[in-house]
Amino acid sequence: MTTKMIGIKKFRENITSIWQESNDKKIRYIVLYHSTPVLEVNPIGDEELVLEDLIPEVKKARQQIKKGEVFSEEEIMKEFGLKK
Repeated sequence: MTTKMIGIKKFRENITSIWQESNDKKIRYIVLYHSTPVLEVNPIGDEELVLEDLIPEVKKARQQIKKGEVFSEEEIMKEFGLKK
């Protein structure tokens, strides 16, 4: 992946074309404000989209919480042999 640095003014003026180019050409942009990096624009690949696969697990976890099927911090620490 290519990395390019641009000023914040150019970023603000061209945000749409910058994110499109980032996605199409797999370019990472580092946005600078007075020569200091303040923002990064990265294309999102398919591997990042696996977060959608977690949705059913999050729903299940929320149901378990509602049912009181949870562990206390002390129980978890004991289970993993950790000390507070």
